[in-house]
Amino acid sequence: MTSETNAENRRPIRSYVIRSGRLTDSQRKALDNYGPLYLIEFQPKLIPFASLFPNESKLVVEIGFGMGDSLLEMAKQNPDSNFIGIEVHQPGVGKLLHGIAEHNLNNLKIICHDAREVFEHCFENGSISTLQIFFPDPWHKKRHNKRRLIQTEFIEHIIEKLKPDAKIHLATDWQAYAEHMMEVMQGISRLENSNGENCYWAEPDRPGTKFEKRGQRLGHGVWDLLFSVR
Repeated sequence: MTSETNAENRRPIRSYVIRSGRLTDSQRKALDNYGPLYLIEFQPKLIPFASLFPNESKLVVEIGFGMGDSLLEMAKQNPDSNFIGIEVHQPGVGKLLHGIAEHNLNNLKIICHDAREVFEHCFENGSISTLQIFFPDPWHKKRHNKRRLIQTEFIEHIIEKLKPDAKIHLATDWQAYAEHMMEVMQGISRLENSNGENCYWAEPDRPGTKFEKRGQRLGHGVWDLLFSVR
């Protein structure tokens, strides 16, 4: 076995692929002009949230916000909560930066980095009130299932960063992934299904996304799960 093969085997399994989507002029300008104001540069140390937000309200964290439409709407509708969005794809980051600036929001910041490393280094234990993961890549081919973000090891690791009674809200439009999520979440003793065993959240409290609405028009189902930390 070559040293190159050994290095490949040591690389962590990623739940995402960096896509080379083209930035629009608006997104590029937003990154240049608003990035210094609303982007939190990743460093392997705790983030001083008290200095980033005007108040110490509850903290809502979303992993993989896509183009950011629903996260922006949540921040607008809940000015008394603080929001952190984690996303690796720059077009979505640029679009959300533009929205934050347009609405002059001071309760929403962005981290453009791998969520696993952000959770490992940047959040204090017991600091997050709500964790949101909406429509993560389902990696629907069986050989790719190991890339799914929602895995027992990952959830058990990040639970330490959540407050007691904190909520974890998941959503997917891929039924097999919904079933996988349910199995993982109900298999973790520190979590309780807020809607009852094996039950999905029939009327979730979140804005719909453009991607989701397009799928619904095509007849796709959507499954939401809500769990609380014991």
